[in-house]
Amino acid sequence: MSSTHAVLHAVRREWTAFRRPGRLIAMAAAMLAVIALGLLYASGNHASCDGPCPADPTGPDGSLVNDQFSYLHQELGENGSITVRMTSMSGTITYPPPHHDQIVPGLVPWAKAGIIIKDGVRQGSSYAALMVTGGHGVRMQYDYLHDIAGSGGNGGEVSARTPRWLRLTRSGDTVTGHESADGARWTKVGTARLTGLTGTVQVGLFATSPGDLTLRRVGLGGATEQVRWTQAAGVFDHVGLKGTAAAAGWRSDTVGEANRTDWEKQVQASGAVEKNGTVTVTGSGDIGPAGAEDGARPVERTLGGLALALLIVLVVAVRFATTAYRREATGGAPVTRAELAAKAIVVGAVTFVTGLLAIGIVIPVGVTILKGNGIPVPGVSALTGTRIVVGTAAALALAAVLALALGALLRRARAAIPVAVLAIALPYVVTSFPLLADGPSQWLLRVTPAAGFATQQSLVAHPQVLAHYAPSTGYFPLPWWAGVGVLSAYAVLLLGLALRARPADQGRTGPGRLPEASGLRSQDPR
Repeated sequence: MSSTHAVLHAVRREWTAFRRPGRLIAMAAAMLAVIALGLLYASGNHASCDGPCPADPTGPDGSLVNDQFSYLHQELGENGSITVRMTSMSGTITYPPPHHDQIVPGLVPWAKAGIIIKDGVRQGSSYAALMVTGGHGVRMQYDYLHDIAGSGGNGGEVSARTPRWLRLTRSGDTVTGHESADGARWTKVGTARLTGLTGTVQVGLFATSPGDLTLRRVGLGGATEQVRWTQAAGVFDHVGLKGTAAAAGWRSDTVGEANRTDWEKQVQASGAVEKNGTVTVTGSGDIGPAGAEDGARPVERTLGGLALALLIVLVVAVRFATTAYRREATGGAPVTRAELAAKAIVVGAVTFVTGLLAIGIVIPVGVTILKGNGIPVPGVSALTGTRIVVGTAAALALAAVLALALGALLRRARAAIPVAVLAIALPYVVTSFPLLADGPSQWLLRVTPAAGFATQQSLVAHPQVLAHYAPSTGYFPLPWWAGVGVLSAYAVLLLGLALRARPADQGRTGPGRLPEASGLRSQDPR
């Protein structure tokens, strides 16, 4: 019998052996754990609003965005420009650490003030903006996802002695940004093509400021996020416009909600004030992509039961391997390479199908429940959604094969199960919570088999958004393909070592049976 035929014959035999009630019940329990815990999580999350919750804004590509700022604006035609000089940028941060007992002056790194061309004042509409930031110099940003660096400058430290001139020029669908230190020598920052821009848009001055993100230490060095309200103000003069209607006047608006905090009501309202040729625009919020740090729940949050399913799968896989070695230890036929390979194929295939069914059910149903409860869920493309479902099921299957290989090498379940749990499940579980410091968590998810579960990540890290990009918030340190590569390497290496330690198949079909080729049948000893 050829080695291929031996493996195929062994696969059929091992599939029959796997279908014991205990194993099937365990795999069903793993599937139900993923579904039940995921739906329980989704059902337990509800939005809290004064009245009906407003719809979350989406950008031109359909993704969730932040779009909240103060705006002094007027109409601009298909060709025109705005030029301003910015002489000051200041801000306020409420109750920062360490004492949380006072409101202090200051700018968060991504506070923004500058000029913007926007397709109306509707949240989520297309835009291009040129701005001075609190800590990242001059930037040109457009359509929420795109960021181009200009001069580093001194962050938000502009003044009458060290002003920053800004200019945006529109030509049809194309917007170009320039900056200058003196208003005479201009440097191009970038160009944005805003497909579908209407004939008449809004142009003007804006200011906004995202929350102040700080981390509170918990556990063994982990951290939880705390966000505090902030406000920024930009001071402008020498405002020059081309391409606007002669009779058009300035209008002051807030895109998104504003002036609902006690600070805005009692001390400094968000909005625009013009006095003696100088305009001060004060605002709070952000313009950019939205994510988990903004209260959204990514689709992978519905996979809270995956850790429990992983533990069940590891135990089943180890015991599936060690059962055969107990037979060998009591004088039965030795475990051959074909038999071990067949066990790996069966346990991998069964785990993959189990994971595929569970994840394929819990994600769409859980997302539907979350949205019905008013919780925003960032959309994912069909390709990304397929990668999350199929890739996570594949990672679960590879983990099962790795556990089976450990069982084959160690031969005893009481030794192999703890090793499998420590190597695969424990790193995945402890890094899912803010228990360890970010550095050790990222290290664990780079070098342990748990790296393979990076395939479940849908979140995207945006450099222009301040967030806690850590495993505990859903950000894996490796891209999904690299993480799966790490897990695959472990599975292939250990299974290869286990196969090399086994004798070649000699035609045995089970413990105590004669080779099929002899044509003999075992006789009833009676």
